[in-house]
Amino acid sequence: MLLLLLESLARAEEAAPGFSFGEMWAHAGFIARGVIITLVIMMLFTLLVVVERLIAFSRARRQSMRLRNEIIGALQQGDIAAAHRISQDDQFKSGYLAGLLRAGLREMDEGGLDKFALDNSKRAVNKAHAEELAKLQRGMPVLATVASTAPFVGLFGTTFGVINAFQGMASAGSGLAAISAGISEALITTGVGIGVAVLGVWAFNYFNHRIAKVTDELNSAEADFVAWAAKLIQGSMRGAAK
Repeated sequence: MLLLLLESLARAEEAAPGFSFGEMWAHAGFIARGVIITLVIMMLFTLLVVVERLIAFSRARRQSMRLRNEIIGALQQGDIAAAHRISQDDQFKSGYLAGLLRAGLREMDEGGLDKFALDNSKRAVNKAHAEELAKLQRGMPVLATVASTAPFVGLFGTTFGVINAFQGMASAGSGLAAISAGISEALITTGVGIGVAVLGVWAFNYFNHRIAKVTDELNSAEADFVAWAAKLIQGSMRGAAK
């Protein structure tokens, strides 16, 4: 009796599929393969967003720092026209600081330094501030969606893997060969789903941190610009009154 049991277990072990990725893919069902392909597509979109955002943030910060160094002289001299020309230079077009300064300086350069100039420039700068933040947040919905839904997509495949395992047990008995295909299918979809979700969460949190830092820089730049504009406009109006 014992000998027969050992022989039965040996045959089950030999018939059981391996647990390498290729073997698990070969024994996976249609739904599990669809889930894995969906997760791979989600991962590729995440990687594309990460690469694009890294390039965009690096370029925006680099150009903003160069603009700050070049425009500071014109601003200190109160030369609005020169400062406006510098902010419009194509070499600074991707910098978040360029968008903010360009909007405010355009109002002061084209509208003149009258009593409405400060309010107009404030509105222009506030609008530009919101537009620059919106540019920096591109792709963030993709990262948030992947981070929040990838585990559930993986669990969807896991559910059908477990169902296949029970079906194998019902049709072929309780040996390892009967349930290993379903178990491997359940495990691989769960693992891939968790891996994709972790990547999405890391990327989302990282770029949220960078956006928060840029927001602080824009708030500071906006406050400095409004104070500079108010001082310049008040001085101009006092000079005109004399």
